Amino acid sequence: MRGEKAALEQALQKATAALLAELNAAGHWEGELSSSALSTATAVIALGKVDAAEHAGLIAGGLRWLAATQNADGGWGDTVQSKSNISTTALGWAAFGASCADAEYGATVARAVVWLRRDALLRVPDFPLRDDEAGDGDTTERVPPRLLAAAIADRYGKDRTFSVPILMTLALSGRIGWEHVIALPYELAALPHQLFGALQLPVVSYALPALIAIGQTIEHHRPTRNPLTGFLRRLTRGKTLRVLESIQPPNGGFLEATPLTSFVTMSLAAMGEIDHRVTRRGAIFLRSSVRADGSWPIDTNLATWATTLAIKALAHQPAALTPEQRLTLREWLLGQQYRVEHPYTHAAPGGWAWTDLPGGVPDADDTPGALLALLALGTVEPETRMAGLAGVRWLVDLQNRDGGIPTFCRGWGALPFDRSSPDLTAHTLRAWSAWLPQLEGAAEQRTLRAIQRGLAFLKKRQRTDGSWLPLWFGNEHARDDENPLYGTAHVVIALRELHERGFQTGELFHRGAEYLATAQNDDGGWGGAHGIASTTEETALAVEALAGTAEVAATDRGAAFLVARVASGTWREPAPIGFYFAKLWYYERLYPLIWTVAALGRVRTVEALLTAPAGK
Repeated sequence: MRGEKAALEQALQKATAALLAELNAAGHWEGELSSSALSTATAVIALGKVDAAEHAGLIAGGLRWLAATQNADGGWGDTVQSKSNISTTALGWAAFGASCADAEYGATVARAVVWLRRDALLRVPDFPLRDDEAGDGDTTERVPPRLLAAAIADRYGKDRTFSVPILMTLALSGRIGWEHVIALPYELAALPHQLFGALQLPVVSYALPALIAIGQTIEHHRPTRNPLTGFLRRLTRGKTLRVLESIQPPNGGFLEATPLTSFVTMSLAAMGEIDHRVTRRGAIFLRSSVRADGSWPIDTNLATWATTLAIKALAHQPAALTPEQRLTLREWLLGQQYRVEHPYTHAAPGGWAWTDLPGGVPDADDTPGALLALLALGTVEPETRMAGLAGVRWLVDLQNRDGGIPTFCRGWGALPFDRSSPDLTAHTLRAWSAWLPQLEGAAEQRTLRAIQRGLAFLKKRQRTDGSWLPLWFGNEHARDDENPLYGTAHVVIALRELHERGFQTGELFHRGAEYLATAQNDDGGWGGAHGIASTTEETALAVEALAGTAEVAATDRGAAFLVARVASGTWREPAPIGFYFAKLWYYERLYPLIWTVAALGRVRTVEALLTAPAGK
């Protein structure tokens, strides 16, 4: 037993030192997101549409990176560790077509065609191929555009946030005809933003730039035959372009996301708007965000998110951060809070985004993260209290009628991405309950009611096996890309903290903890679900959630798994567990460090409490 404690302590100190070493010169964490084939392909196409000659070097570098990172099966995944998927493979294939590089990269392109045709037929096996599309058994011939369009639409269902941009990009690259691209009602963006939630747009709340730009270029290349619709689109074209310009951040990057910025940039350039301010700024963003190896990441950084996660992880070790570091982090976090209405989503003041860069948008995962981090940093002086109260109010105002918390906007429920989700609700409940001692009067009563409504939502969304499904993280090797481990771990952590603060969470909490214990793999670790390969990140989340519960054996085995990984040096290898936007995967280099520190720190804290002398 003494040896196990010593090994745990050694692993915790090693992980903590590694995490602290990642603090940047400004005193916070920035991290590093994985490079992305999807981002690289779309950036290459966008820069080519703007000016292929000017961007020849960047285009060539991107194509070389894509060819070098193609999976053995001929497809591409969203990260170099990800399995091939139809969306990223189609976009990679499109990049070579748009760049007139099929001959130069003949083998790469041929392998992609084979993969696409095979996967599309598997996805829609009953698709009625015509004689001219069936081929003669040589699958290297071609990918029938009708089949490819049907397969991509099948992947996303009625959510057109990604299916239409992908199809448009394929059309712009000459891979399919415009008749296969579904129109988008960009004219609706001319209406007051207060109506967007009620309009049930075919794209999610964050995708307004794509709705406008892609909708316009589709109309440009394939005008509607409906005279009334055509009149409305011509009438609103200028106004919606002005809306697009008004919501573009000063650095040009919509949401700091390469794919979204690329889709907008290529759309405008492809209909002759190369000199438009949005196009020029989009190209500047893409040029500035390319990496030395020729690739682009899925997003610039998750600095605010990574920093709040790290602060919370270190909260189990009060002496880990110096007073000077705490002060620096507090001031930096306070500086990231939005103090005015956000021009993109029209979010009220009080929230936090995932990044400190201009493309961020306040959301309901980073705001509770910041609220919890501010408390973990120590004394709540007047400025922190004022910021915290504004953040608490921002989240209460965001709560949906069902009691759950959405990501960006209240009341957008047409598509799954915009609906209430258990992981965001759990994170928010943690923040609300932690800030209750700072509240009084009407604010306290309103927050208490919000907590009860949130608990009722979690009760309704708990599955029969005791688990909860998250929105923002998945596992591409699990059924339907789900990650019940991530969702359940975060809900269990929230329920445990609520119980400690006097709320009734018994049955929900115990069933959730039992699910986590039964989902443990034979090696002592966890993946996204039982039987999925164990990762450092998912194991650490489960251990942090279970430490201090009745599931002692599972906790001990999980902690031993982490300790062994730290000792072997394999613990720092990130896994693609991110379920980012619409089936878009990524990984973050800091996740295994952060969550290992949180898990082992929590285990040590619980053990110290259990072994403390009576009365201590």
